[in-house]
Amino acid sequence: MLTTTPTTTAHWWRDAVIYQIYVRSFLDSTGDGIGDLTGVRAGLPYLKKLGVDGIWLSPFYPSPHHDHGYDVADYCGVDETFGDLAEFDRLVGDAHRLGLKVVIDIVPNHCSSEHPWFRAALADEPGGPDRARFHFADGRGERGELPPNNWRAMFGGPAWSRVTEPDGRPGQWYLHLFTPEQPDLNWRNPETGRSFEEVLRFWLDRGVDGFRIDVAAGLFKHPELPDSPDPEADERARDSVNPLAWNQPEVHQVWRDWRAVCEEYTARDGVDRLLVGEVSVPTAREHARYVRPDELHQAFFFDLLSAAWDVDAFRKTIGEALTDIAGTGSTVTWVLNNHDQVRTVTRYAGENTTVGPARARAAALLMLALPGAAYVYQGEELGLPEVVDLPDEVLTDPIFRRTGSRRRVRDGCRVPLPWSGHASPFGFTTGEGAASPWLPQPQWFAEHATDRALADTRSFWHLYRDGLQLRRTLPQLREDGLRWLETPPEVLAFVRGDGLVCAVNFGLHPVPAPVPGTPLLASGDCPAGILPGSTTAWWISDLSTKGTTR
Repeated sequence: MLTTTPTTTAHWWRDAVIYQIYVRSFLDSTGDGIGDLTGVRAGLPYLKKLGVDGIWLSPFYPSPHHDHGYDVADYCGVDETFGDLAEFDRLVGDAHRLGLKVVIDIVPNHCSSEHPWFRAALADEPGGPDRARFHFADGRGERGELPPNNWRAMFGGPAWSRVTEPDGRPGQWYLHLFTPEQPDLNWRNPETGRSFEEVLRFWLDRGVDGFRIDVAAGLFKHPELPDSPDPEADERARDSVNPLAWNQPEVHQVWRDWRAVCEEYTARDGVDRLLVGEVSVPTAREHARYVRPDELHQAFFFDLLSAAWDVDAFRKTIGEALTDIAGTGSTVTWVLNNHDQVRTVTRYAGENTTVGPARARAAALLMLALPGAAYVYQGEELGLPEVVDLPDEVLTDPIFRRTGSRRRVRDGCRVPLPWSGHASPFGFTTGEGAASPWLPQPQWFAEHATDRALADTRSFWHLYRDGLQLRRTLPQLREDGLRWLETPPEVLAFVRGDGLVCAVNFGLHPVPAPVPGTPLLASGDCPAGILPGSTTAWWISDLSTKGTTR
């Protein structure tokens, strides 16, 4: 049994709920069918009303958009599709006036093949200083016609592409763990670290409150770039699995350096600047290494997102996170969905499609009851299912372009949001002669439009809003740790603080509730004394001395 002491520090990020905005799919202000920063500004009052603490913006930098902005051509600019730096500054100012934090995405593992750094590398000679910014290597085989090693890219195909040298002959190869248009940067070159410190300062000086770090367990590769015993691991899993390419020990010094930069800005005004990492590693214990006191403030805990809808899986996942991650002094950063995953309504449905919405509502209320921070992907508060029937000709995900397979293609969760009305574009884009949304919206999106959700007190939106309001006002939810309660086999229940009880029935049939009386909040109809199937409920009850502590 692990006993924890409630924290007394007032770091805003420890229990913040941040709303992820996929900019191109949030709200379009120009009529071109693509969301933009002005659209984000227009949506800020909606997010304030929902009750989140801040926003995380997907990449909006200049880019050829081979991977929708995760191929960055300029780390200190705004793509004209989304606006300009002046509009970004207005967005930050408006968000701060509403009390919302602004976290932006930064992509340090790779850049665009159109970035000036890579263009200079292509023009350089083998062994030159510009090539040293990337992983260039001679090929194997009699004429260098084979890749330097056997690694496969996460998005399909070989992880190496061969270049034509300035004199026209076939030349070296460069490493790209995602697509050929996203060459991996060489973090063993000190110039890389110095360049990114300048990038951090550029945006911190513009008022951002933090950074979401793409591929935070990447950056460093094994220095010898040896063959992998399982070269297709990343491609098969669509995740960072190859231990020779990810999670190298040297990466932790990068986060210490970045943390020092953030602490410098924090010291100026007493407001924390956040580093939250996309960290995909094998265990919660390994995950905890990234959130030690001098490294990242937070790292997304994807194990809950990937857990099956099963009481034992959820309890094990939550328990390991609270033991290993919270033990570092950080808090767990919970997430149920993002722009790379199948939406929760669809993911939890499995073969029983009727239970998907109820399970997604129950999971959301469970997440909001857990100690730590939480991130909500846009549209989850509307109960949007995955759009699974997009025709091949509209798919834009590079996974589909490189493999021809629809397996784990991510377009279905990126379809532009429905705001109002009964037909596409559902208020996402307006104006005379406006273009169609960049991905087609199905007719059934009308059932999930924001205007309808706000008018229906039983909607997903009101569940999120009510949960967020209670999360902010209940003192029990501001304390660290929880205590598990004894429950029937398919029920998970715990106590927060001095008496906030949360219980989840993972089964399909009702069971006696762990607390008598009407719940304070429930994800579905919940009569006094009963916890229906696929339902989460909160009560206030004097159970503070019962259960086991985590």
